[in-house]
Amino acid sequence: MSAPANPARGEAALRVGGVELVLRPSFAALVAAEQEVGPLFAMVERAADGRLSLSEMVALFWHCLAERPEGLTREGFAESVAVRGLAANMPALKALIGQILAGR
Repeated sequence: MSAPANPARGEAALRVGGVELVLRPSFAALVAAEQEVGPLFAMVERAADGRLSLSEMVALFWHCLAERPEGLTREGFAESVAVRGLAANMPALKALIGQILAGR
């Protein structure tokens, strides 16, 4: 089990399947997300316009996972994020977007 998310380090918590996961927007994680979804600034603009797709949000979360529990697949993770609904995922998304915009 990992340490809880540390907002002072730009981390966010995401509860998936009864387990709290830590999202850490490291440089490597953001580069990986950008390779999948395109430029991060454009993704932030889509989010601000209400046009961010569920697949983009899942990609960002997936690449920012600090640790992946054994047996967690991308498909299972995506399904869990979808089941949570947009409102439940919004705090983590806001935290990551804030880190993307603010930098470190």
